[in-house]
Amino acid sequence: MFEDADHFADIFRGGLPYYLLITLPILIICSSNPVLAASEFGVQRMSQFDVHGTPYGCRASTLNLEAKSLYTWQTSRHCVVTRFQDMTIDQFREIRAKAGGLVILLPEDFASLSLEEKQHIHMLEQAMMLQEISIPVYFSRYNPKMNEIINDVTKTTSANQKKSSQERESAISEIMGSISANGYQIVVSGTGHTAIKQSKIPIIQGELTPTKHAIKTSDGESKLPLIILTAHLDTFGLINGPLKNVDVAVLLTLVELFSKLHASIPKYRLMFLVSESGSLLNFQGMKKWLDSNLDENVQIQQAEFVICLDSISKALANDNIFMHVSKPPKEGTPMNSFYKTLKAVAQRYGNITVEGVHKKINLADTLLAWEHERFSMKRMPAFTVSNLKSHKDYLRNTIFDDEDEEEQLQKLETNVKILAETLASYIYNLPLDNSAGSGEIFTGSMAITKDSIRPWLQVRSSQQNNDLKNAFEKYLKNVKVSFDKPDAREPDFMLYDERDGLLNIYNVKPAVFDLFLTFMIVAYLGVIYLAIFHFPKLYTFVCHLTVNKVKVN
Repeated sequence: MFEDADHFADIFRGGLPYYLLITLPILIICSSNPVLAASEFGVQRMSQFDVHGTPYGCRASTLNLEAKSLYTWQTSRHCVVTRFQDMTIDQFREIRAKAGGLVILLPEDFASLSLEEKQHIHMLEQAMMLQEISIPVYFSRYNPKMNEIINDVTKTTSANQKKSSQERESAISEIMGSISANGYQIVVSGTGHTAIKQSKIPIIQGELTPTKHAIKTSDGESKLPLIILTAHLDTFGLINGPLKNVDVAVLLTLVELFSKLHASIPKYRLMFLVSESGSLLNFQGMKKWLDSNLDENVQIQQAEFVICLDSISKALANDNIFMHVSKPPKEGTPMNSFYKTLKAVAQRYGNITVEGVHKKINLADTLLAWEHERFSMKRMPAFTVSNLKSHKDYLRNTIFDDEDEEEQLQKLETNVKILAETLASYIYNLPLDNSAGSGEIFTGSMAITKDSIRPWLQVRSSQQNNDLKNAFEKYLKNVKVSFDKPDAREPDFMLYDERDGLLNIYNVKPAVFDLFLTFMIVAYLGVIYLAIFHFPKLYTFVCHLTVNKVKVN
């Protein structure tokens, strides 16, 4: 039966390719399908920008590293994957200095978090924006699958910590545990961080001027006093995405209201300005507008005052209004009169108080605190109206909505009423006591409601659509759009490519598993080789056992 056994063994002795017939099934079984083991998520890279040569934000984009939790990462070969609310400021600073990358999952419902959690996230958000970060940082909108991956990574960490806190396992158990563990590989594609040399900041302006009928009965348009109202439209925060530009919504609501009221009894010229650069870009758009218009227009130089809107209705538990100035207004000046009018009108709407906040301009600071400081540096009377008492408040540049839309609209309605009634009372010199004629001006068809404010919350950058320009052209005259572009040699600002990326997370085994698998395959092939090479001896031994068994029987 086994006469040709020697010839069969000789076939395998000299034919190494035949070993592949044995190893190929092993390799197929051991190899994983990368498509089935991968998960894809849309991510946004942290914002990157320069102001006066100082870099801010994320400075890298390439990411292809092993995923680790907040507690297990060790080297720059690891990418930390975590939820925003789980990371502390100290942990972030350590990750920024030593890790290879960071992927953050944003909260599912920020409004439902506790006050302490909100404050923690806001403080961390502010700390991240105020410094240069050399590693790639990406943010993912909430996704259940992504949350499961973070739970899996953290769960493995917790299990290991629990074991180590009880009794020490044997070396073999620890090795087998590391071999059987699962890991994740983080790969991000489709992003870049190249400077946009042709970046620009739009500034749009328009005026409410008297009608022809009013000019005939007045001293003329050129001699009417001027009041300027400004707001800035934020196009990015911690990430590059659409934000609720509440201040622009307030300004456009005032534009719509006074366009109906001002045409009949003009007392002032009202100029409205919107710049698409806020505190993060050091109000660079307003600086450009002043440099281009102030010297050429005497009336702008002689404006009674400038009202800058900043962070209206952003305070969590503070409905008070603050009037920020670089120099306290003297008694009898237009600014002082407006301040008194603002305080008197605010008292009609509950317990809202108006407080003046004086902060001198520090020319040594790289960034200005408030937009009115741009005008104050040109010796123009200006102030900022805000619900925030400090320019360092973490709510100022946040990307998160602390309240639902209806609650925010309720606050906005009250604040717009106060501002509109104050401006109208000042312009038309209306009485502020409880006598006849001191009631609300904007009532009836001109009443300020949430529905009249809501559409303006959706206004986007003029580089995305024409909604802002169309609103100005609908209600105002002399509408102009100018642009601030960075200087080719010494740019005051620089923006960078902020395309959305694609995050791929692969389920992989650790490197020690590959080493273990290699040893197992080598051992398996060695056993097969020895069995074939010594097949005649094995055959003789089996035959010998068979013959002895037959004799015994």
